Amino acid sequence: MSGAVLGIESTAHTAAVGIVSPDGEIMADRKAIFAPEAGSGIHPREAANHHVVALPGLVREALADAQLAPSELALVAYARGPGLGPCLRTGATAARALAHAHGLPLLGVNHCVAHLEIGLLEGATDPVLLYLSGGNTQVIGYAHGRYRVFGETLDIGIGNMLDKFGREAGLGFPGGPKLEALAEGPELEPLPYSVKGMDMAFSGLLTAALRKLADGMPLPRLAFAIQETAFAMACEVAERALAHTGKTELVLGGGVACNARLREMASTMADARDVTCFAPAKALCVDNGVMIAWLGHVMHSGGYETGPADDKVDQRFRTDMAEVTWR
Repeated sequence: MSGAVLGIESTAHTAAVGIVSPDGEIMADRKAIFAPEAGSGIHPREAANHHVVALPGLVREALADAQLAPSELALVAYARGPGLGPCLRTGATAARALAHAHGLPLLGVNHCVAHLEIGLLEGATDPVLLYLSGGNTQVIGYAHGRYRVFGETLDIGIGNMLDKFGREAGLGFPGGPKLEALAEGPELEPLPYSVKGMDMAFSGLLTAALRKLADGMPLPRLAFAIQETAFAMACEVAERALAHTGKTELVLGGGVACNARLREMASTMADARDVTCFAPAKALCVDNGVMIAWLGHVMHSGGYETGPADDKVDQRFRTDMAEVTWR
């Protein structure tokens, strides 16, 4: 494909617009994050209203950063799902309006696959992706025409768990970065470690941690235990997926992958297995428009043909539902 691609991300709390060139140069990366009121989580309609206001300005700013007119774009891509319905529809509407106004092709992409493909932009070729975010916790790898989910959470996402604990502890939203800043070891308080084959569960860990908090355990010690336990679970399942598939690359993705302790644990595990660990820049781990634009470019350049479903959002668009025709 010749020409830059603009991508719109709006699956949850982040409205974002990114522009990439055909050779992978990041020409623009603009974001606006919805901040819920203290003590509350993300309300889908409130987040969508935030995106309605934010996206037009983000598109203008991104085009200005890239020094492009809309008509100079080759493609508009947007996140079809998975995500919060009102937020997804807002991003899709913005993408359709831009594409139709300027006669540009429109392509809906899978949000989770975008997190993996941006790791390939970092230099990976055939990795296992450890994808840890608020709503998604999966271990993913490519096999036989699809990105297969080798393991995932059975209840809540790891980021959701961290945010819920942070909210109950009075830390506000998002809780993960604040727990990272507070965590203080080395004494490890035991918490439920729930790995079930290739899957994980975090609700028991959350309940036990909240009980210890109510009993007066110091927050730094508890934050340390939560991180060590949850991240060890994720790394164990990722290591098992690497052993099962024989792949020699690990990519970290999702907002939780910004955590320095997780990166350290994943790198230690990868080194022990003689595996290369790719940890993209934090701006590319959190939800962003660049990854949507890049996946749109990869799919379009690889001969992916859009159909009626590509113009519709899907809250339950699982990673392994996306047909991978470009690899």
